[in-house]
Amino acid sequence: MRKTEALEKLSDRDKKHLWHPLTQHKVSPDMLGMAKAEGALLFDEDGKEYVDGIASWYTCMYGHCNPHILKKVSEQMQQLDQVVFSGFTHEPAVRLSEELIKILPNNQQKLFFSDNGSTSTEVGIKMALQYHHNKGKKCNVLLAFEEGFHGDTFGAMSVSGLSVYNGPFEDFFIEVERIPVPTETNINQILVFLERRLEQKNIAGFIYEPLVQGAAAMKMHNATGLDKILALLKEHGVLLIADEVMTGFGKTGKFFASDYLETKPDIMCLSKALTAGLVPMGLTTCTEEVFMAFYSDDMAKGLFHGHTYTANPLACTAALAALKLLQTDEIQTGIQNIIQWHQKFDEEIKQHPKVANTRQLGVIYALDLDVKMERYGNLRNRLFKHFMDQGVFLRPLGHTIYILPPYVTTETQMQRIYGAIKSALELV
Repeated sequence: MRKTEALEKLSDRDKKHLWHPLTQHKVSPDMLGMAKAEGALLFDEDGKEYVDGIASWYTCMYGHCNPHILKKVSEQMQQLDQVVFSGFTHEPAVRLSEELIKILPNNQQKLFFSDNGSTSTEVGIKMALQYHHNKGKKCNVLLAFEEGFHGDTFGAMSVSGLSVYNGPFEDFFIEVERIPVPTETNINQILVFLERRLEQKNIAGFIYEPLVQGAAAMKMHNATGLDKILALLKEHGVLLIADEVMTGFGKTGKFFASDYLETKPDIMCLSKALTAGLVPMGLTTCTEEVFMAFYSDDMAKGLFHGHTYTANPLACTAALAALKLLQTDEIQTGIQNIIQWHQKFDEEIKQHPKVANTRQLGVIYALDLDVKMERYGNLRNRLFKHFMDQGVFLRPLGHTIYILPPYVTTETQMQRIYGAIKSALELV
């Protein structure tokens, strides 16, 4: 590092060349330099400590720089770092498939690797469309929930319903129709609509975030209504694509949100906590039936989708280490502790005059403020600054404040998060 660079703050050096995600740089030009992370804590370049209340976008669920994961990946790094996954295989990928199958819904049999959450859903969408194409059926429509979010690649954007992300690209999307998430009052209406719509026999698949819509501000729906929708669609041959990029690996209190449902998906999309936040990787899993639609002497019927870093050995090793941790008593106890602390906090806060409503599933907790505000407006930015000033990293989604902490977060650290939220209510 040059001497002048060492004297400059990271935030000043950053401005020269870097373009950040979800950022309007003219409005928000300054980026906070982070120097270190450990457990549930982040440390900036000045040494200030922050509790990571969202596990860095729901990835570092076992804590930052987890020593067990680092050790395993370091060992693998010295043996096999990267190899093409077309025509080759390796121990970490094979073993990950064997271990993951044990906790996935029992109809999942095949694993297709990619690079991140968006690509895992992109692959799922392509599987569903080509499945019917390979069978000689013209099914070119995808079904999705209103306000769903499934990623930033074009197929994933097409099935996402948040125009704040998708607006400039909507003229280029594949054909998608949307339904509302089920409630006790609308479920019968949704089922009647679907019965009529399914008569056209051109819906290839239904992609859904089971039970929790993350980017829609942690909106939650119940398993009973979703199960009715899934059962009806499966009866009509529509492939069910569960996007568990956010919900997967223990966040809902079970290994997967699909574990709450009787009707299991045909395809599952996984990423984020899959590799514990250490390195990027995506996985799309499917049933034997889906796989067999691509199994042919005809090369054109294969799934011609590939990434250079598909099934990277280091990423697979990180996933294996994370999977082992997920099933330990220590992590399962941590999950249950956070659930109980959330419940206690909810009893304290839900009657507050500034709180419109609250909701929780597993370690996911959200409250809506009783105020109208823009998703990335001034009040939201004031709340974000308040949390950071308090040494707590939370990213409000409009008027929604949510918590999704690492499983290793201590009670003292959780109380810091809750305290920062309580004091933030005075700003509204």
